[in-house]
Amino acid sequence: MTEDTKPLWREFAKTRDRAVRDRLILTYAPLVKFVAGRLGSGLPAHVDEGDLVSYGLLGLIGAIERYDPDRDVKFETYAISRIKGAIIDELRAMDWVPRSVRSRARDIERAIAALEAKLHRAPTDEEIAEKLGISTDELDESLTDISRSSIAALDELWTVSSGSGDQVSLIDTIEDTSGPQPSQALDQTELREALSEAIARLPEREKLVITLYYYEELTLREIGEVLGVTESRVSQLHTKAILRLKSRLAGNVAARTGADD
Repeated sequence: MTEDTKPLWREFAKTRDRAVRDRLILTYAPLVKFVAGRLGSGLPAHVDEGDLVSYGLLGLIGAIERYDPDRDVKFETYAISRIKGAIIDELRAMDWVPRSVRSRARDIERAIAALEAKLHRAPTDEEIAEKLGISTDELDESLTDISRSSIAALDELWTVSSGSGDQVSLIDTIEDTSGPQPSQALDQTELREALSEAIARLPEREKLVITLYYYEELTLREIGEVLGVTESRVSQLHTKAILRLKSRLAGNVAARTGADD
């Protein structure tokens, strides 16, 4: 929220006038285009970006109607989470990802987890392929297929503990409209620490891809130029890193749940 938009927010908070809401929608519509563009870059060509924008607009409208200007949260930060969520929810409802791709992703994730538990280090491509009973070329093909179906991988929701049912994303905390609770803040802090530790343990090239993509906001093509590899190879490295992180964080959540019990 900028100084220019404060009067609009004050008026909308007071009157809930539809015309004022529409002015806010027009003001923040570029956020939808930005989020749709980022998500669309990792989706198959048949997924139309115009559709993503339509789904995202519903998220923006919901964000505007639910946002409290008096809370110490930037609207842009809150809205981006809502926009992403609306797009991802709609895509998941369409269930456009082939079951075989979902199944292979789970297989690779489990193989990585088993090998890391056995080797106490990040397994190589050759070790992962051997564990799965496939060739490294087939592993690369699978990673490419998975990368095409991955939607904002670090935005996927995770349940922090079975007791509370709280959910957070891997990279951002989803806005809690009912107000922060001390236990939730602790869970979120612990998950962030676990994520930071898991990223630090990634192989160097995968860690660099995650850092450049999510923190420096470089495109896959730009990262490829930095690393001197193709965009397709960067996509494979990104997918492997995400599967490693999911495996490690799932193990972390399971360990905490068992400790709580």
